[in-house]
Amino acid sequence: MAKRTAVKRKDRAGGREDGLNPRRPCECGSGKRFKACHGTGGGAADVIITRPFEGLASECELIALREFVPSATARLPLVDGVSAVDVTLASVLPMAAAAMRRNDDQALVGLQVQTRSGDLSRDLARAVRWVADAGAGDMLPVVGPDDDPAGPRLQDLLIADAPLDIELHPDFAWWIPEGTEATPEITVSLERANEAIMPTERLDGTDIRAAYWVDAGEKAHLRWVRPEPEEKLLAAMARLAARDALTLGEGSRYAGSFRAHGLLVPVWDLDRELHAREWEKPAADLGVRLTEALGTLEDTPLDESERRARAGLIGRQITLR
Repeated sequence: MAKRTAVKRKDRAGGREDGLNPRRPCECGSGKRFKACHGTGGGAADVIITRPFEGLASECELIALREFVPSATARLPLVDGVSAVDVTLASVLPMAAAAMRRNDDQALVGLQVQTRSGDLSRDLARAVRWVADAGAGDMLPVVGPDDDPAGPRLQDLLIADAPLDIELHPDFAWWIPEGTEATPEITVSLERANEAIMPTERLDGTDIRAAYWVDAGEKAHLRWVRPEPEEKLLAAMARLAARDALTLGEGSRYAGSFRAHGLLVPVWDLDRELHAREWEKPAADLGVRLTEALGTLEDTPLDESERRARAGLIGRQITLR
């Protein structure tokens, strides 16, 4: 009897015929366990694309809008023939919808949505194709199960080297077209979204991309989505950290980093008394130092102090709340 009980416990804990632990962190980066995320189907494990926007010039900005920018929109640079109307990408739509065609006929696709597959790029492409053919007032709550795994991805629909012209909004009033009345459901969703929003500014400057100042209340942060491969970026950051150069100057402190869709997002704590614009030059200077450090890695391996700094950086992984 004891032996059979032990076997049952093993079956409950261990889990899958493919030998993968269902309690492991999901590879999609959601922070959930695999069994509660992309492993919920009960069948074969979904193939998860860990870097869904690779190959697009807008990769870093797409990650920022997906992960932490609260209210923003950008017209998608679609290739010819995809849609007869302009399609606008939004950080989040009412009720976290995947796509909607407003009553004023504006076509919108949301980034902060529940995903149904392991490829966020393919899900977004399906939402774009849906909204291109939708009628005024139609809404797509979620992208349904993928019955065409060979279907187009976002990379197939966008001009790959075209940047996104992002417009940040202080709230979600843009959800409702001027002169129209929102439904009760959208009104409730709007109120909740406005209550949760954190003031956010995008830093501008030469070679500054996908860097966002966020006022989180007690302190402000800089969250900077970097395009470099993680190991290379960590090495360059370690080289700077070893000489106390991984900083934005007085009033700043390197807090750690988090992974998002295949890239690393370093985060700095900032003095919230300073305006976002005041951090643009320090960020640009840090960007120059990072570029210089990246250029030295091939010829000059990390020394002992830099390897210790790298270990410290790896240990400072943070989680967004």
